[in-house]
Amino acid sequence: MNRRNLLIRAAGLAVVGGGAWWARETLFWPAPDLVFGAAGATPWLPYARRASVPTVEARVDGREVIALIDTGAQYSVIDRRLVEALPEKRRPMFDMPLIAYGVGGGSQMGRGVTVEVGLPGLTVGKLRAAILDLGPLASAEGLDTPLILGRDVLEHLVLALDAGRRHVRLISREAFVRPPDLIPATVRATGGGLVAEVTVEGATVQAVVDTGASSLLAVDQATAAASGLLDGRPQTMGTSLVLGGATRAAVLEARTVTFADHLYERVQVGVFEQPPLPNFPGALVGMEAFAGRRAAIDLGEAALWVSRPLDLTVE
Repeated sequence: MNRRNLLIRAAGLAVVGGGAWWARETLFWPAPDLVFGAAGATPWLPYARRASVPTVEARVDGREVIALIDTGAQYSVIDRRLVEALPEKRRPMFDMPLIAYGVGGGSQMGRGVTVEVGLPGLTVGKLRAAILDLGPLASAEGLDTPLILGRDVLEHLVLALDAGRRHVRLISREAFVRPPDLIPATVRATGGGLVAEVTVEGATVQAVVDTGASSLLAVDQATAAASGLLDGRPQTMGTSLVLGGATRAAVLEARTVTFADHLYERVQVGVFEQPPLPNFPGALVGMEAFAGRRAAIDLGEAALWVSRPLDLTVE
């Protein structure tokens, strides 16, 4: 299966990035050093991959790679094969007493490495990244992104998205000026990330804003049942790239979904299996929610601003 076909199949479900969540509260995790250029921001960077999730060209200790910008990942992650390709002297390792879980329930034990990541207009120094087997996420048959920049980086800056043009920008909080056409959306911060209130056919759902997810909405089985989606309506099966591999799950059509004060109709919703973890998010709202829109996300200040879509109905 070639990359394009795999990503098209993945887009029917929630998770191209498949954000991973860890028990962050039990660990001491120093913040990386962010050094912006004179503009206090990167330029607008075009997506480096054809998928709908934001991917950018980056350098890891001087090596050219593609990075996924993922608000659903609690920590930054580097693929094991990329670490092995770095010169030995540039691989400062450390032990990480944690287990990484991705949507779909797969788990991995992780070690860590400290690296420097370079983007145009921004250097991320002393970044402590989890070393994991990212599987198809890092391979040429999948998304081909061996680096995931997670919330440990993104919570210290403002992430600007222009999904219509397929561009992304990272801005220092001091340099950010909110464009007047971006309207605040109601969100709150939790241990699982930035949470927005979404309605599914009138039922209220708390969903993590996940830029590593491609579709508008994905829910676990319990949330799908509580929202009335498991009422015998037709289902198809979809394949999604997740942490360490791929997973299959049901895809249902919701008649209506609202997010950030806008109504979407006939939305394809992926239903994934819940990992055996407390406080694991029961729903993800992904990049399809920003189709035709611009957005700015400040994870550290628990703020989301979104423009009005060009077309309020997504079919």
